[in-house]
Amino acid sequence: MKTPADSRARRRLITLIATGTALVVLVAFGVYGLLTGPAKPSSEPSPPAPSGPAVPAPGAWPTPMQPTAPVVGGSRDPQTFAGNVALALFTWDTTTGLMPLDYTSALLDVGDPTGQEQAGLAADIATYLPTRETWIDLRKYATTQTLTIDSIRVADSWAEAVDQAYPGQLPPGAVAYTIHGTRQRDGIWNGAPTSAEREVSFTVFIACPPGKDCYLLRLSGLDNPLE
Repeated sequence: MKTPADSRARRRLITLIATGTALVVLVAFGVYGLLTGPAKPSSEPSPPAPSGPAVPAPGAWPTPMQPTAPVVGGSRDPQTFAGNVALALFTWDTTTGLMPLDYTSALLDVGDPTGQEQAGLAADIATYLPTRETWIDLRKYATTQTLTIDSIRVADSWAEAVDQAYPGQLPPGAVAYTIHGTRQRDGIWNGAPTSAEREVSFTVFIACPPGKDCYLLRLSGLDNPLE
């Protein structure tokens, strides 16, 4: 027959055994931790950063440059300005996206500031440039045009024209320069570069008021210069 004292002794023994077992387990895990050291980071690499070019933020895309027609260089020297006008008149490129009207506008920008000769000047320029339809056709062959000036001088008959003009007919500093040169066109024909040259002559009528930049009045017909 078991007495209460025996029951208490039995529970105490079980408790001691359980406590001892727990200590053994803790010591074992402690020794394992000392042997293995702290937990090592994962050996798997981190996900790589996205590759490829950086994508600009909305609105950060560069704006394509818009083509512009050559600007006619200003000058107070009559001969220099006449030469600048001649080069601008004959220099164009059908591959840039510009049209004949763009080149016309560049020349009109240096025209008569009073506006009296603008309509006539626009008509003069139109006889030198290809029509819109011809321009579109020339674009198929990547056609460009340049001018080499061979001579530029005041027309011999200009002095007579000044003498015959009535008072106020000519603006201050008016003068006419006759230019002889070689027009060259380049392009692509059947996949090969090609070029053609042609001698040209014309007269540029300009005015150079004292102390001011020269401006363009009119143009003679192509190959019908004032001599």
